[in-house]
Parts: sequence; structure tokens; C-alpha cells
Amino acid sequence: MKVERVTFLGADGQKLAARLDAPDDVPAAYALFAHCFTCGKDVFAASRIAKQLTEHRIAVLRFDFTGLGASEGEFANTNFSSNVADLVAAAVHLRQAYSAPAILIGHSLGGAAVLAAAGDIAESKAVVTIAAPSDPRHVIGLFRQSIAQIEAQGEAEVLLEGRPFKIKRQFLTDAAEQNLVSKIAQLRCALLIMHSPRDTTVDIENATRIFMAAKHPKSFVSLDNADHLLTAREDAIYAADLIAAWVVRYLPQKG
Repeated sequence: MKVERVTFLGADGQKLAARLDAPDDVPAAYALFAHCFTCGKDVFAASRIAKQLTEHRIAVLRFDFTGLGASEGEFANTNFSSNVADLVAAAVHLRQAYSAPAILIGHSLGGAAVLAAAGDIAESKAVVTIAAPSDPRHVIGLFRQSIAQIEAQGEAEVLLEGRPFKIKRQFLTDAAEQNLVSKIAQLRCALLIMHSPRDTTVDIENATRIFMAAKHPKSFVSLDNADHLLTAREDAIYAADLIAAWVVRYLPQKG
């Protein structure tokens, strides 16, 4: 496996930090990975899935959204729409520097983001969601105790996974304005939905709603026994191997 540290400009002009994991030989395809809410490109699920996909000759670009990890910008000024715009910017970078992403993979809120971005990435042939909510507003439940303060004062500092983040009113407004179900219904590529029935962060009913909204070709795989973050190495590897086996049917055949 070859690893390359990459930077590119996000939707608002900030420099975003990324990592490209690639096989030793010529990649069969490129994938773009969107990490979970307030996570980062190096979270367990992202790093393990990317590494395993290189075993199947799939190169993976994963990056820190604006204001997270090593990327520039202020997290407080971001929202779901800006995440989608960052994804489209990442696809532009892949298209110009390597090859456009044929596969879009998103974990948790990143899954919702790839569903929303797919229509703006013409070369995408397949979308994969892992533990994704069917509505971006789901993430607001993680700090519901602070919603009144955010609405009244315009912002509040909330604790997410033990870390402080400033959330502004515009984040709530943007989430409320999304119509993800409509975007899912308009998908023009294959969809693989992966979710654990034991997920206590994003209930598996979200997977049902995504599946019902999408048109064929669509598939669902149960990640039984896995937790929301796929913290067990074997769960991440299982997910990556399934993605690689499933996506072959939808990739252009060369030679």
C-alpha cells in the first residue's frame, strides 16, 4: 500500500488535509470517504476500511472536513451543506490530480453527505453508506440539551465524544432545510446501505427509510454485532471486503 498526504482547497477556500491510500499497482478505481460527525480522516472506521480496500486495488481519498483534524477553518461556521460542498471539492481534486471517484463512501453523517453530494459528482457509479441517518437533523439529537440556548443566544459550546465544539444557530437552520429523501430518490447510481441492528447512535430504522426512498439498484447488508463507529477491527474489515465485492458489478470493466 502506498500512502500520500494530500491538501486541497475546500468549498470556502480553506486548505483541507487529506490522505490517499492506494494499492501498489494501478488502482482499479478511486473512492472518496466521508467521515462521521466531528470525527476525522484517521478515525478507526475510515483508516481500516481504506487500508482494506487497497487490498482490492481501490484507492481511497479521505479528508478532514473544514474545521476538523488538520484542516483549516472554523468548525462553528460549518454545517451539513458545507460538508457536502467540501465533498464535491474533494471530488474535483481527485478528478484533476488522479482520477474522478467512482465510489462514494460515507460513515454516519458522512453517509448522509455522500447521498446529498452524489448528484454533483457525475462520475460516481456507486454510493455506500455505513450507519447513516436518513435525515441530517438526526445529529442535532446529540446535543438536544443545548438547542434552547443555541436558539436564544445564537450559539453554545457542546460536548461531543468528550470534546467541546461550538454550534451556531445556522447549523440548526441548515439541517432543518435539507430534504435528503428527495436527493436519495434522485440518485442515478447504485446504492449499498450498511447498518448494524445494534447501533445505539443511529437506529437501523434510518437504513429502512434510506432503502425505501432509493430506486434500484440498491442493496442492504446488516453489520450484525458491530457498533456505530465500527471500533472492532474485524467489523471494519468485513465492511470493506463487502464493499469491494459488491462494487465490482458497477465499475467500468477495463481491458
